[in-house]
Amino acid sequence: MTYTYQTHGTCSSKIELELDGNIVKNVKFTGGCPGNLQAIPKLVEGLTVEQVEEKLSGIHCGMKSTSCGDQLARACREAYEASQR
Repeated sequence: MTYTYQTHGTCSSKIELELDGNIVKNVKFTGGCPGNLQAIPKLVEGLTVEQVEEKLSGIHCGMKSTSCGDQLARACREAYEASQR
């Protein structure tokens, strides 16, 4: 399943990802800090939605109440829940 998530409160504007059951694959960010947003997809490739949430949920970027990692965790959960409908 391919899923597109519109981010909120980050420099990146969109996250595209694929789920194979609850396994995260092919994460792509649009916008944001190039180095971090090339690294994050490589680090989460093959992890479960729960593992991504455990590692990235609640991370802040500077004074922002969220981050690209936090938004990815939210995107994974939303994608998973959408796949269960």
